Amino acid sequence: MNTPVYLEHDGKVLLVNLDGDGPQETVMGRVGEILLRLPTVREVESMGIKWTERRTNRIQFGSETHEVIYALPEIEWPENWTWKDKLISDGCVHPLARECVYRSMHRVVAKVILVNSHDEIAMAKVKRGFFTGHWTLPGGFVDYAEHPVEGAIREVKEELGLKVSIEPNDIVQIAERIFTSEGIQFLSFTYKCKVDGEVTFNPKADEIEEARWFSMDQALANAASLFDVEALRSMS
Repeated sequence: MNTPVYLEHDGKVLLVNLDGDGPQETVMGRVGEILLRLPTVREVESMGIKWTERRTNRIQFGSETHEVIYALPEIEWPENWTWKDKLISDGCVHPLARECVYRSMHRVVAKVILVNSHDEIAMAKVKRGFFTGHWTLPGGFVDYAEHPVEGAIREVKEELGLKVSIEPNDIVQIAERIFTSEGIQFLSFTYKCKVDGEVTFNPKADEIEEARWFSMDQALANAASLFDVEALRSMS
């Protein structure tokens, strides 16, 4: 009953003061002692707010692990709740609440299925990152203020040394996953791109160990990323 609950609706988050009274508003740029925190299950129930649990995240602070329920409140418009974008810059909000906002933000990834004239798929064996030593489709994180298509084109150029043309309607799959109990959410955009003629890979030396063409069956067998597997299967 004392488990903290992260309730977000339309970009607003429910906070309470140290006595459990809420909702409370935040002040951007404020510094000082902790004044505001997430409500507990019991405190939310006392406010008469019904909610649907989405998941429970385990957040580590030093040697202490916090379990936080992420839930969707069953309300119309949380007019008196605080904007999550204000919450993160208020130094009087408990750091657990600020960390919960950080966990709620999508990490956007753009991937590309490069197909040659023999219907083979280009894959790269990466030297660093989540899939070190394994084969993946070319791609990576989308930069701030960058469209996923732009990110896909940039990643192919950076990783394989190839200049390709991709259009938004070349999308193969949009997928999302939370892979660990920490609750970091990934949103993946995978595009298909046909390349003709002879292709010479020029892999990025500090990131890519090797780049090769594979048959669809080989690509599926080698793919280390679940996003890659799902995107490839959608084409087979």
